Amino acid sequence: MGTEMNRGSDPLNGNPNTWAMILHLSMLLGLAAPVVGFVAPIVIWQVKKNSMPEIDAHGCAAANWMISVLIYAAICFVLSFVLIGIPMAIVLGILAIVFPIIAGVKASDGIVWNYPLSFRIF
Repeated sequence: MGTEMNRGSDPLNGNPNTWAMILHLSMLLGLAAPVVGFVAPIVIWQVKKNSMPEIDAHGCAAANWMISVLIYAAICFVLSFVLIGIPMAIVLGILAIVFPIIAGVKASDGIVWNYPLSFRIF
């Protein structure tokens, strides 16, 4: 009688869609602490992929996007010496915010969204 919660009523323990959404949106933590934005999604992916197999596809998509952003950022840095890299970096910054939000919304609906422009590494 009372305060116990069963697994089905706790969204963080039993709902893979919630964890997938958190995985994608945790990349936005990089706005406040850059390292956390890369580490948090990978930790969630590795911790939850065995207990919730649906998380594996989301983790692969997120990791591919993070690696792609790093590659694109390096290209923007090099191209910034000829000034074309500056507007490209601005567009990349916008996409680095918008794409995880789209992926998080789709993940909450149970859809695995592969980020456009990302390299398929995993």
